[in-house]
Amino acid sequence: MAVTSFALADYVVFAFMLVVSAAVGIYYAWVDRSRRNPGNFLTGGRKLTALPVSLSLTASFMSAITVLSFPAEVYRYGANIGFYSLSYLMAMLITSEVFLPIFYKLEITSTFEYLELRFNRATRLLGTLLFIVQTILYSGIVIYVPALALNQVTGMNLWGAVISTGVVCTFYCTLGGLKAVVWTDVFQLGVMIAGFLSVIIASVILQGGVINIFSDSQHGGRINFWDFDTNPLRRHTFWTVAIGGTFLWTSIYGINQSQVQRYISCKSIAHARLSLFINLLGLWLILLCAVFAGMCLYSVYKSCDPWTSGLLSALDQMMPYLVMDVLGDYPGLPGLFVAAAFSGSLSTVSSSINALAAVTVEDLIKPYASMSERQLAWISKGTSLLYGVLCIGMAGLASLLGPIFQAVISIFGVIGGPLLGLFTLGILCPFATSKGALSGVVLGLAVSLWVAIGAQIYPPPPEMSRPLSLTTEGCNFTMTDSFSWTSTHVPTLQSSTTTAPVLINSNRPALADWYSVSYLYFSPIGTIITISVGLIVSVLTGGRKLNVESRLRLTKEDTSLYYLFKLIKDRVSTASDRKKTFGNPNPAFCDVELDLPQSSIST
Repeated sequence: MAVTSFALADYVVFAFMLVVSAAVGIYYAWVDRSRRNPGNFLTGGRKLTALPVSLSLTASFMSAITVLSFPAEVYRYGANIGFYSLSYLMAMLITSEVFLPIFYKLEITSTFEYLELRFNRATRLLGTLLFIVQTILYSGIVIYVPALALNQVTGMNLWGAVISTGVVCTFYCTLGGLKAVVWTDVFQLGVMIAGFLSVIIASVILQGGVINIFSDSQHGGRINFWDFDTNPLRRHTFWTVAIGGTFLWTSIYGINQSQVQRYISCKSIAHARLSLFINLLGLWLILLCAVFAGMCLYSVYKSCDPWTSGLLSALDQMMPYLVMDVLGDYPGLPGLFVAAAFSGSLSTVSSSINALAAVTVEDLIKPYASMSERQLAWISKGTSLLYGVLCIGMAGLASLLGPIFQAVISIFGVIGGPLLGLFTLGILCPFATSKGALSGVVLGLAVSLWVAIGAQIYPPPPEMSRPLSLTTEGCNFTMTDSFSWTSTHVPTLQSSTTTAPVLINSNRPALADWYSVSYLYFSPIGTIITISVGLIVSVLTGGRKLNVESRLRLTKEDTSLYYLFKLIKDRVSTASDRKKTFGNPNPAFCDVELDLPQSSIST
């Protein structure tokens, strides 16, 4: 099947998505023109409701990485990343019960304000700087990924696509603040789902039904859910995805400013909790679409893999290739999918820019300068613009980071893990001291960074990553006039069945296995080391004598589980008391007095 290029209808659909996103920013800039203060700009006046916030939470980290890289992961390594569904659930429960109550009752704008209240200013500044580095790196990746997809599909200049994405995103984020970010996220999430469904439906029709796709995936080893190997060196198993994913997503939803800023903007803690669990349904839906799209990829290309046959230069190009392959004859639908990829990018980067502006104003400017509310509002807009430019610049690094999915998870693991450990120390350990917190986070960051760099130098061997086989036996390029939109020469077929080449240094050191640990464990490593070292140093520096305010640590009254258990206990006690008061009456006894007329009694 010849791969085609964009039609006019595709450009119209894509442009429509950009115009609507920009229009939302203009609308909220106009509506809130008389309420120019940093609180309204950064937290929406804390008057948002559960539904839009939940959809925004889903869209924020279900980015172009999900649209493009999740299906490619399934195509290459199998569907066991579907165990993320369990880690999503665990992360929402932990966030709802541990982190949300603390941040909400303190009414803070930046999560790092908590670190100064609980520990000291140095801890707050360190946490802020780590978050800024993490978010700029991540934002650069999610700008680059859809731009690469658009470049490969349409031939548009790559950096023209990068800059246009960043400019539109920065525009509506700078103008409209959090409200614009939330409502564009709602719209963009709808576009993402529509884009996924379009390619899934077309693939199902092409392959003759869902059963055929599952059958092909089963025979190709892609349905590999029953892998319970506990070896931490294995790339994807039930345990690496469930445990590593729980730490990863808890660091994102529990303490990441981009997410926390949304649920603390809700008008009540009940709305905040509800937004998390509605968001969970959205996460499951997107994950289901992504995993099934990966199965569709394998079913369509099971006999002729475009990557190993030389048609593509990277696995992340598989989904755009499939779109143009199966939807190229339907003008507008390829544009819808590319709009979906860009929607994921815009929703993520706008959330990141808004969060970066919040921590900069609250943590780096406000404590050191006396300014009016109006001045701080203008500075918030200015910092949003600055970070938009920085994120565009950082997109250049994304092309150097290798497989996009693994690069993103590694960034969040290396930096997010120690930060999660730092906040956990403060909230759950009343005897944790500032010296313990600083020592723990520095060592946790050093170790997780050491492992991540080692993994880049000494990648895990194929027997641990276990890439699934791909074949080119069914390829017949003489029947096709146009080979690909990624190269201008006839591809050279490799061996009929192949796995990805893995470059392994023959002089692997004794610590090579330590470096080969699954990239999903980077986050648990950083978190556990931060907490362990923090507790030891705290005990040695007089932490047992520390008296922490109750508002800065988690109490049983902060959790919804406490009230649930109390309700059940009260009902059981009430039933027991009633039984003691009235005794156990004979079921044959009736206490209703019979008053029958004399005439009714037969004689």
